[in-house]
Amino acid sequence: MRTKLFILLFALGSTAMIAQTKLADKFFKNYGYIKASELYEEAVKKGDSSLHVLTRLGDCYYNNSESQQAVKWYGAAANKHKDIGPEYMFKYIQSLKSIGQYAEADEWTRKYMEMQSDDDRLEDYQASNLDKYEDLKEPDNMIVKLLNLPFNTANSDFGAYHLNDKLIFASAKPDNSEKLYGWNKEPFLDLYQTSVSEEDGELKFGEIDFINATKINTKYHEATVTVSNDGKTMYFTRDNMTGKNRLGYDRKGTSHLKIYSATLKDTMWTDIKDLPFNSEKFSNGHPALSPDNKTLYFVSDREGGIGGTDIYSVAINEDGTYGEPMNLGDKVNTEGREMFPFIDKDSTLYFSSDGHLNLGLLDIFKSNILKGEDGEPENMGAPYNSGYDDFAYIITGEGRGYLSSNRPGGRGNDDIYSFTAYECQQLVKGVTRDKRTNEILPGVTVKLIDETGKIVAETTSNQNGEYELEVDCNKKYTILGSKEDYKDDMKELTTDDDSEKVHEIDLYLEPLIIEDQIVINPIFFDFDKWNIRTDAEYELENIVDVMRAHPTMKIKIESHTDSRGSDRYNMKLSDRRAKSTMDYILSRGIEQDRIISAIGYGETQLLNGCSNGVKCSKEEHQLNRRSYFIIVEK
Repeated sequence: MRTKLFILLFALGSTAMIAQTKLADKFFKNYGYIKASELYEEAVKKGDSSLHVLTRLGDCYYNNSESQQAVKWYGAAANKHKDIGPEYMFKYIQSLKSIGQYAEADEWTRKYMEMQSDDDRLEDYQASNLDKYEDLKEPDNMIVKLLNLPFNTANSDFGAYHLNDKLIFASAKPDNSEKLYGWNKEPFLDLYQTSVSEEDGELKFGEIDFINATKINTKYHEATVTVSNDGKTMYFTRDNMTGKNRLGYDRKGTSHLKIYSATLKDTMWTDIKDLPFNSEKFSNGHPALSPDNKTLYFVSDREGGIGGTDIYSVAINEDGTYGEPMNLGDKVNTEGREMFPFIDKDSTLYFSSDGHLNLGLLDIFKSNILKGEDGEPENMGAPYNSGYDDFAYIITGEGRGYLSSNRPGGRGNDDIYSFTAYECQQLVKGVTRDKRTNEILPGVTVKLIDETGKIVAETTSNQNGEYELEVDCNKKYTILGSKEDYKDDMKELTTDDDSEKVHEIDLYLEPLIIEDQIVINPIFFDFDKWNIRTDAEYELENIVDVMRAHPTMKIKIESHTDSRGSDRYNMKLSDRRAKSTMDYILSRGIEQDRIISAIGYGETQLLNGCSNGVKCSKEEHQLNRRSYFIIVEK
């Protein structure tokens, strides 16, 4: 008998924990993180330390940016459950870093990387960069529109350079098929140009033709151009050519790249010169000029470098001679490949690399090292970068420029893309009101919740009920309004890429206290039962909140039924329901003496004519099944 009693009590306890977890889940789903965390923690105290409860507790605090508590509960989940998913492990790592526990974060990062061993993007990935890696996949509030240019071919097209009203670029055009390059079985690269203009915000391109030059294009490779500010000197990359229009080789039979200069005479590029720091033993290429044209930057695989190819600088002296090439150092160069430098007017260095933290293969980076700053290069992130080669980035104007990429969806091998970038921020504003009276309701807490459920911003409506929040473009949000003694109101918002758009969203909060009652939605019971269901618990939490906010308030509970069933039975049923309602409220920490009475009145106080024997609809009977929470002392 004692064993049976123990089993019964255990079963009842387990049922109670499950019910409490379901209620917490309901609040969590509706962004009620504070209430949900309270209920989840009570479940833990009662013995429920399941993965679901512990990770939900972590999420409650993580979404509210309470890192200390998030660490506590994610840590409990991670240490107790070996099957914790990567999503929770990652948020645990972020929370650890947020409170400065970097050693612990790195330890869990290594475990995360073991768990994600099939993710080839994490190869050679440093633990301390995990959060940065995730950031690269998420666009910020910048809208970047990429356009694959119409003159791209099925072969390689890359390295655009804007000069006045012309666009110069390298292409292995199929019609240039005199000889194929053995590496990719495409024609050798030549330099081409096209006119470029803008009409109604769109780029328009003219006919494609060889660059206006004498003896620049050969039967071998030419590519990547930069031109001096006065427009009279061009630097470009070309295969090592001998005087007999043949390739030059080193002792191992390798032909290296060289940088050449050309001078504009009338309308023709001519006077081709092999720069003095070139060599038969290594390659130089991808030239770029500083804003003042006093320094030439380039890429080389010469001895003494840091990696496969490094970026160098060389002084251009006033007499036209050149200084000694200088490696830009390990703040830019890595053991991998650094290529395609470009220097903007403000001396920001842009380049491509597969050695810095990246999304895969070559990514585009920017660095302030030429401004005297020693910070790490910054990955430009998506959509400038993809999981493929992204390179040859140049800026032609405010938020405009070109880049090259072999990402999927292009026309051929490497393609040239134009980009337009602009900061996109929108506004959501509105007025908070009392839903019952439509009167302005000041002092409402308005939370902005992102698609993951994280609270990203919060404000309070002013005396005029006005609130205002900034939102990013192309995102989904929930706007949640809450105030003591009122039910929350929740609205959904999806933003687009229309910069500075204003969304008008008013919030209507339903009062819980009306005259001498606490008014909530109807509490439903299963047929012929009086146990409190999860949906009823959810509504009763409003009673709990009001009584906590008003610690001297006292109430009485009245429960009523419809006329179906015998009068005597309905009286007993309503009384049981009233008392089970009271028991739930007391279980949430409300003192016994604050509930004066909990009485059932059966069908003695019907609100309509649906008495015994009268045929009524379900809706009319439902009107009579109700509970009242009457305030007897405020």
